[in-house]
Amino acid sequence: MADLSDCPSASGDGLLPAELHAWMLMLAATGAVEQELRTVVKERLDVSHDEFLVLCLLAADPGEALRMTRIAELLGRPKTRLTYQIACLQHAGLVTRKSVCGDKRGVEVALTEKARGLLKEASGLLAETVKEALARFMGPTQRQAMCALMPDFAAEATPE
Repeated sequence: MADLSDCPSASGDGLLPAELHAWMLMLAATGAVEQELRTVVKERLDVSHDEFLVLCLLAADPGEALRMTRIAELLGRPKTRLTYQIACLQHAGLVTRKSVCGDKRGVEVALTEKARGLLKEASGLLAETVKEALARFMGPTQRQAMCALMPDFAAEATPE
C-alpha cells in the first residue's frame, strides 16, 4: 500500500496550497480506480469505460430518462462523441433513445431492463474493485482525507 504522505509536497512545505495538493491526490486516486475498473467493466458488462459512465448516470435514477445534452454536460464530453457511445449502448440493448415531446432536437436516453439487470449483477464486484483500488493507492493520510469526504468509505475502510 502506498502512503503518499512521504511525498515532499504533502508535508505542507511545497508550493501548492493544500486544496490543490488534495485535488492532485484525488486525480491520481481516480486514475488508479479507472485503470482497475476498465478491465472489470469490459469483462462483466462488455462496454467501454466511457459507456459505463453513461450507464452509471442513468442508473442514479433508473426510472427516469436523461437528455443527451445533460449527459454530455455531466460527463464533460462532446455531444458527437456521446452520440456514438449511446448508439453502441443502444445496439447492445442497454439503453433506449427517444425524441423529447415538443422538442424536435431533444433526445432522451433511459436504461433497459437488460442494463438494470447487468448493473445489479455487477455492482457488488464493481464497488469492491473501487474500494480495493483506493486501499492500494492510498496510505493512512490519504484514507483519512477520503473518509472525511465519503462517510460510507470511512465505515468500511480499515488500515492494513
